Amino acid sequence: MLPQEIICRKRDKNELSTADIREFISGIGSGKVADAQVAAFTMAVLLNGLNNRETVDLTLAMRDSGDVLSWAGFDKPIVDKHSSGGVGDKVSLMLAPIMMTCDVYVPMIAGRGLGHTGGTVDKLEAIPGYNTQADNELFRNTVKNIGGAIIGQTGNLAPADKKIYAIRDVCGTVESIPLITSSILSKKLAAGLQYLVMDLKCGNGAFMQNFEDAKTLAQSIVDVANGAGTKTRAVLTDMNQVLGTTAGNAVEIRETLDYLQNKNIDKRLDAVTKTLCCELLCQCGRCQTVDDGIKLVEKALSSGKALEKFAQMVAALGGPTDFVENADKYLPKATHQKAIYAPTEGYITAMDTRAVGMSIIKLKGGRSYPGQALDLATGYTDFIQIGDKVDTKTPMAIVHYQTEEQYETVKQDIINAIKIAPQKPEIKNPIIMTI
Repeated sequence: MLPQEIICRKRDKNELSTADIREFISGIGSGKVADAQVAAFTMAVLLNGLNNRETVDLTLAMRDSGDVLSWAGFDKPIVDKHSSGGVGDKVSLMLAPIMMTCDVYVPMIAGRGLGHTGGTVDKLEAIPGYNTQADNELFRNTVKNIGGAIIGQTGNLAPADKKIYAIRDVCGTVESIPLITSSILSKKLAAGLQYLVMDLKCGNGAFMQNFEDAKTLAQSIVDVANGAGTKTRAVLTDMNQVLGTTAGNAVEIRETLDYLQNKNIDKRLDAVTKTLCCELLCQCGRCQTVDDGIKLVEKALSSGKALEKFAQMVAALGGPTDFVENADKYLPKATHQKAIYAPTEGYITAMDTRAVGMSIIKLKGGRSYPGQALDLATGYTDFIQIGDKVDTKTPMAIVHYQTEEQYETVKQDIINAIKIAPQKPEIKNPIIMTI
């Protein structure tokens, strides 16, 4: 069938067949479908939607547009976690080594920063020598020998998604639940996963700021992933404040190491990490109850085994063999560090988390254009949390920066982003719900 006929079917609110969808996606790779036709198709989907079966078919067709990893011969559950993105979200860096100690394999393919949100791959590149673009052989060997690995997307993993996303980004069709679902899951399914937990962020620092939108997307991802053969759960988590006490690249690696050593643990970050670990452990049968899962996670941390797995992964992927012991020697450091103080006395009641993420871009810790080289040393440590009491001598954050101009710019951003009031606010659970 001609691509324009498929577009017309969806334009006219008709259901597409499996063959229609596969033919259209195949045509993107072969060049038979033009960019203009991809744009028209995505607009038709945005306006008229896809049902669950169509979304499953689209996801599988995009998955099959490139390499699909096989874990034949691997005798443990293949598990992974994906986040929809936030500020200070370093959960993947902690979850992966914890799960590696729990008799599962964790082949985690992560992403770079997008907009105001940080990226796991960018953070790992703060470690000298760490190869985030490992080929399939090195990736498989690392997963087999250590229990897991975190790398970036390979060039031929769901290439149709890469093409479609680039067109959606400039054609006003990003905000489509079926297209978001298929974009996320095509890459995850191409990684050959058996079990997946989705950390769907909700709040002013997330792409999905509205609870109902976040819930709808979470349900779509769960339905489609399970329909495609990967057992999946989604956890909605709060992103109305920075997650943890750091935001940046190297500084988040430092907080990750502290967490894996049971030092300076932030309660919200700990709750999100342990909840996601337990969801995976229960799904794949490594535990029967949440309490049992918590015990496994805490044993992985208290025994030092999770930290050991992180060190082994870094070394296997080209990083220093003594990175964990001498991280401060290896991690890049900004020229200056200076506090931003609270302008008045009271309690932290709210923050514009997106504005915090955008301020990191001004420190060159995030991208303002595609392909931009990052300053991996900049960011924030000791970031204040909602509910904390402050006065004019209380640091709200320590800025890691290179020039005084940078500091003055982000200083005002942070002051404007944080709300202080006389009354202490209600402290909310970072776990909103599980689907």
